[in-house]
Formats: sequence, structure tokens, C-alpha cells
Amino acid sequence: MAVKQIVYNKKANFEYEILEKYEAGIVLQGTEVKAIKDGKCSIGEAYLIDKDEELFIKGMNISEYRQGNIHNHEPLRIRKLLLHKKEIREILRGITEKGNTAVPLAVFLKDSLVKVTIALVKGKKLYDKRETIRDRDNKRELDRIKKEFRQ
Repeated sequence: MAVKQIVYNKKANFEYEILEKYEAGIVLQGTEVKAIKDGKCSIGEAYLIDKDEELFIKGMNISEYRQGNIHNHEPLRIRKLLLHKKEIREILRGITEKGNTAVPLAVFLKDSLVKVTIALVKGKKLYDKRETIRDRDNKRELDRIKKEFRQ
């Protein structure tokens, strides 16, 4: 089972505390799949909405396929996510709690299928963000010291 990551939302790890992750399929048109395989996809501004007990991703930008013709797709259209009913209910229940939301974390190819990793997240406070930065800096410094010690 070959998995190839196309896009990762780095900002989500910094801005939010991840509570739960889900893997979802996504309904795409042919030129969208080709554009994603070329890496022409962005999920930085994307978020999830629900309509009639179904989840949709809004704000996901898939650039037009360069070799596409008049049947090319609209880059910012709303796309349906494919999840089990139980997973949808869990996500919707989690979203209704105060301070929680759902965001896409990554887009990847699993064999020949395009999948999206969805996360139920809670917003971080400013001091949590500072702690994340401090931890990242400490890890970088420790790695540098280890590298110098080996030489």
C-alpha cells in the first residue's frame, strides 16, 4: 500500500491542539485528481462545513489543470468528504463543543485514491503557542549540540 503525501497543513499544528484524526475520501473531478498528483493543491485556508448530516470541505484550492480543456474544474468549489456515518456523527458532536473545530491536516495519495486527513481540533492559547516555539527551539539546539559532540 503506497502512500504519498501531497500537501500538509503546518499551520494547523501550531494554531490548534489536535484531539482526534480521521481519514476521509473526497469527491473529485478528473482534472482535480491530475492537478493534485502534480502537487497543485493548498489546504491552508480550508475548513469543514456540514449540510444535511454530510461533511464538505470549503476553501481547498486545487489549481486548474494546465492541460485541461473547457471541462476544467473550478479551483475553490466545495467538495464532499466520504466518511462513515459514525465518523460524521463523532465529528459533528465534537464540533458542537465550545472551542472545537475541524480542519484538514493533509492531502495524500493512498494507492491511486486521493485521501484527506481531517482533525478535530481545539484552538491554542497564546501561551501554548509560545511553549510550542520554545520546545521547537530547544529541540533544534539539542540536535545542534549532539551533532557537534559526534564530531
